[in-house]
Amino acid sequence: MSRKNEKKIVAIIVEGPSDDEALGVLFSRLFDENEVYVIIMHGDISTDKNVSPGNIVSKIGNLLKKYAASTHYKASDFQQVIHIIDMDGVYIPDSAVIYDETHETPYYSETEIRTAKPENIIIRNQKKRGNIDRICSLGKVWNSIPYRAYYMSANLDHVLYGKLNSTDAEKERDALTFARAYRDDLDGFLTFISDSEFSVCDDFAASWKYIRTEKHSLERHSNLGLCFTEIRKKRKEAKEKKEQPMSETDEIS
Repeated sequence: MSRKNEKKIVAIIVEGPSDDEALGVLFSRLFDENEVYVIIMHGDISTDKNVSPGNIVSKIGNLLKKYAASTHYKASDFQQVIHIIDMDGVYIPDSAVIYDETHETPYYSETEIRTAKPENIIIRNQKKRGNIDRICSLGKVWNSIPYRAYYMSANLDHVLYGKLNSTDAEKERDALTFARAYRDDLDGFLTFISDSEFSVCDDFAASWKYIRTEKHSLERHSNLGLCFTEIRKKRKEAKEKKEQPMSETDEIS
């Protein structure tokens, strides 16, 4: 099946349904709908028990291959892969994982994780760290598809809504509210994600170095704004061109 004249695919990998609800419509509108088709894939592959630093790249490739096989696409039909990862405090020292019998479910703050099972969190952090270390500077998957990993710290709810420890119902409600707020204000969203106090958007490699030090992976930070650098540039140029007054020659013609 030839797809030379059809849209390219921008694949977005996120961790959960509420992530899709918050960002899916914004990605679809920001990327030129005449050129790309945005698909959302769910799953925290970095904590999957069957995933390791040795196979995570192939696992991501297999995720794309599975989608492609079901829709008759091939690798060349993908424009890029954007992988959004919740940091979950994975780079904090083990001493910041605090035993607290009142928290069967881990309770996050910007300085520590409190949990009734600290050993489980420490093991999870070690596993997830290794996998993130492998892909944070990865440039391609499935042989040739451009790939970039971006982070939300401590998670998407923290970055987008300033909240930690949200319930599933709260995540759902906040995601819908966020999407409604920005679906018709794309420039507002781009400013928010790129220029806020939490934005770490000066340099891609430096942004990953930053989040992997001290307790930054618990604090409110994101480098997702770097994903939209070219889009912001094009939107700005288009806006400036539109606002330019017509010359006398233009008026006569």
